[in-house]
Amino acid sequence: MRTEINYENNPLNGVGLKSLLIEIVDHYGFEILFAYLNINCFKTNPSIESSAKFLKKTDWAREKVEAFYLYEFKNLPKASSEQFSLPPRSRIIPDDHKPGTPAELTLEDAEQLREKREEKSAAWEREAEQRSGKRFSTQRKKPSSESESIRDNKHSKQDGQALEESASTSDQSDSDPWANWKNKSDR
Repeated sequence: MRTEINYENNPLNGVGLKSLLIEIVDHYGFEILFAYLNINCFKTNPSIESSAKFLKKTDWAREKVEAFYLYEFKNLPKASSEQFSLPPRSRIIPDDHKPGTPAELTLEDAEQLREKREEKSAAWEREAEQRSGKRFSTQRKKPSSESESIRDNKHSKQDGQALEESASTSDQSDSDPWANWKNKSDR
């Protein structure tokens, strides 16, 4: 027996993206939206038209705004983990969940939320480092001595020469896929 899924209880049902933006911008303003969602279309020359254009092209940003609409503006209870994995427009809102009044949001609360997210992210990165036994860093370690600096430069030159050699070999192989067949089979 097949049961029909009723999406009509979802507040996004029948609401266009531009209408949704007008509602939340009129209530919160672009500054609050940027503070909570961290999407640049709400910061750099914000307008309804430019934001709608960006959000139509960018799925992750649109879903973030739609989730904000459901759980902050319409103040619905948070979705179950099963429903959370679906895009907001596809989520089934139980019949007993009715939209409430919009949540009161402030820039101070947004800053606290941002700090909490940064702490959580840093803790997750530390745990990942401990699990893998490696240290991930976006900055390159600076040599502690002059001899290390000289050694690093020597390796950089050798790496550069190796890259040039592989580039010339790949140029050959791009024009003739069989040019290096013997070298590949020896490996």
